[in-house]
Amino acid sequence: MAQVEATTERIIAAAPEAVFEAIADYSGTRARLLPEQFSEYEVREGGRGAGTLVHWRLQATSKRVRDCLLEVTEPTAGQLAEKDRNSSMLTTWTVTPAGEGKSTVRVTTVWDGAGGVGGFFERTFAPKGLGRIYDAVLARLAADVEQ
Repeated sequence: MAQVEATTERIIAAAPEAVFEAIADYSGTRARLLPEQFSEYEVREGGRGAGTLVHWRLQATSKRVRDCLLEVTEPTAGQLAEKDRNSSMLTTWTVTPAGEGKSTVRVTTVWDGAGGVGGFFERTFAPKGLGRIYDAVLARLAADVEQ
């Protein structure tokens, strides 16, 4: 079983504090940012940053649906980690300054992939598909926070 990783990054024309606050707002902003691949969104505990427990279903392909129950932590300043209780999946959001009034947002998701031929296809195609999904999330984030 090999680890699979998908990373997406975008520069957003907004201060890092404002961008991080939007990402950490699970009870408000985050629900607006999710594209059609996400459904059944529900905040079960907390709602802002660390200590939040959030649920959603992620339909990565027509046949691949993950039921996600995510525990949110803040490992370092400017970073959120979403650990799925239902799988090995971990998504990390990192916000860093990118010049005056700008931020770089990087979303990295890692999980233990399948073995064999299925694992080969997962390692080959899943990062690209998940990258497209999170690129849509980042585009919506930019539209939400850019002035």
